[in-house]
Amino acid sequence: MAYFVTGATGFIGRFLMAELLKREGTIYVLCRASSLDKLDELRSRLGTDEQRVVAVIGDLAKDRLGVDPEDIEKLVGQIEHFFHLAAIYDLTADADSQHVANVEGTRNALHLAEAVHVGHFHMVSSIAAAGLYRGTFTEDMFDEAHDVEHNPYYKTKHDAEGLVRRADIPWRIYRPGAVVGHSETGEIDKIDGPYYFFRTIQRLRGALPGWLRGVGVEGGEINIVPVDYVAKAMDYLAHQPGYDGQAFHLTDPEPLTVAGLLKVLTKSAHAPGPIANVDARSFNGLPVRVSSLLTQLPGVKQVTDLALAELGIPREMFAYLTYPTHFDSTKTQEALAGSGITVPPLPSYAAVLWEYWERTYSPDRRKDRALARAIRGKTVMITGASSGIGRATALRVGAAGGRVLLVARTAEKLEETRRDIEDLGGVAFVHRADLSNMDDIERVAKEVLAEHGRVDVLVNNAGRSIRRSISLSYDRFHDFERTMQLNYFGAVRLILTLLPVMRQPSQDGRKGGHIINISSIGVQTNTPRFSAYVASKAALDAFSRCIASEVIDDGVHLTTIHMPLVRTPMIAPTKMYDRFPTITPAEAADMICRAMIRRPKKVGTTLGNVGALAYQIAPRGVDVILNAGYKMFPDSTAARGVDGDKGERRDEPSSESVAFAHILRGVHW
Repeated sequence: MAYFVTGATGFIGRFLMAELLKREGTIYVLCRASSLDKLDELRSRLGTDEQRVVAVIGDLAKDRLGVDPEDIEKLVGQIEHFFHLAAIYDLTADADSQHVANVEGTRNALHLAEAVHVGHFHMVSSIAAAGLYRGTFTEDMFDEAHDVEHNPYYKTKHDAEGLVRRADIPWRIYRPGAVVGHSETGEIDKIDGPYYFFRTIQRLRGALPGWLRGVGVEGGEINIVPVDYVAKAMDYLAHQPGYDGQAFHLTDPEPLTVAGLLKVLTKSAHAPGPIANVDARSFNGLPVRVSSLLTQLPGVKQVTDLALAELGIPREMFAYLTYPTHFDSTKTQEALAGSGITVPPLPSYAAVLWEYWERTYSPDRRKDRALARAIRGKTVMITGASSGIGRATALRVGAAGGRVLLVARTAEKLEETRRDIEDLGGVAFVHRADLSNMDDIERVAKEVLAEHGRVDVLVNNAGRSIRRSISLSYDRFHDFERTMQLNYFGAVRLILTLLPVMRQPSQDGRKGGHIINISSIGVQTNTPRFSAYVASKAALDAFSRCIASEVIDDGVHLTTIHMPLVRTPMIAPTKMYDRFPTITPAEAADMICRAMIRRPKKVGTTLGNVGALAYQIAPRGVDVILNAGYKMFPDSTAARGVDGDKGERRDEPSSESVAFAHILRGVHW
């Protein structure tokens, strides 16, 4: 027995090949001459050779798939099973491309199959062949398909299936649902279907607290099946007698609705989920004229397109919000009975899909590749690297190939961070220093230059904050001194020592550098009770702005990051923390890493930028709003003279936490 397979190197194809290789027989694979390397990769992946998996040079767009007549002659009478998988599986592809690949490609495959006298022709179609049929679509139905013109993908799959049904050879058709990654490994090869929602869910997780619940969207069924089920079911059904001339729905007999899918995915991603859902199908009851008018309102389409583009969701996905079709798979389930092949419920493997996507296809991973290009081989010095934002940044930089210099007071914690970076395959060095001590800063800077030659990127992350109203600060000038000492003088002293080397060419001709200063949203919003802290950060901001124009022609760039509230161990025990949007140390590290890639003048959040703009436009009005916030929130326990050693709960939020609190209260966010 021999096989012929088109689309063998595709997503479903390579898993089907793994199943076919468990059986006896040679497998002939259609392949372009320019794609032989992909077939070699597939052979290597499957642990087979050229004798078992034989390349047949051809082209999907040509008659008889462009196979040489001599090769056709050799295949006559040899092929028992012809699997046609090659097609465009993409709702967003243009109509002409889909017609050539899906319809003409199927026609050409049938011509080849007829020429070599195959025993059985197996076509991978799609549930899209049903169009937008309202109700239950059975495996025996075809002509009943409705509104296949809605999308070129629907039409081309329906038309291609029609060609197979009219062919004068034994055929079997397989209609998978939306095929997602492997149920055990999560493996996929591109972003499509349900995966378009993953990035939006990831953003929600980063922007909103996990306990928050909102309004979701109910909708039609989204029938999802993992690729391993599809491949195993196809292989099994193809080799069972008596099923010629039938179509099989490789679908979930108990599919989730849109709301159910989002609930499962948000749970897998540890993101906020909906507590109630609006049924999008209720809009189907609107008169056609009203629906048309709504979509034609000025700016509606433009705003919608911009929003969808930002979220990475194609407009074609809207059809699934009100998808009207249920797919009956009774015959398929009966045929698979006793085989051990069943559709796993999506909740049982959704976490696996999410983890693989986040590890492989998440935009964060693409950012890591960009980060690697930006800093691989460069020396990156990070202060405050023993915990929180500094540690998270150090891990990212180390994993991306930067040589990380870890600076903080506690050597033991720095050593732990160094070991973690080395476990990721990175390189790190520990340089203990007290950054509030000018002599120690001078020492560690010279130590670093002596050992490493230069610092290419300096991240001034170490800092301290004091939350104390001015009325409690009249006799505490030392608070201003010590805050300025670390946040301003410490950072400036480090810059003054490292900057001269950045401006001079190295032995290998390198010149330039990048200084990143971690500032605060408080500088933009003038937060009350933080005069010492905000002033120290503002001083560093002003210093950076002034020297930037002096060093730019030497290739040195300065970036100021106005950091929002970060969910660090310092604020974790506080109740106030639970009430505000936060970002994680990893997300804060992402802001810093993006700055390393783009080297912007400043980085801020929408909230901070709005606060700064509001102060420019109406400073007195902002003072009134912040005064209300000032009265709502107390000074720290230390400022109020509460002794934490005597059993009092020191429920202290960070500076950014209270800064956020004032702003959020003031604007009723």
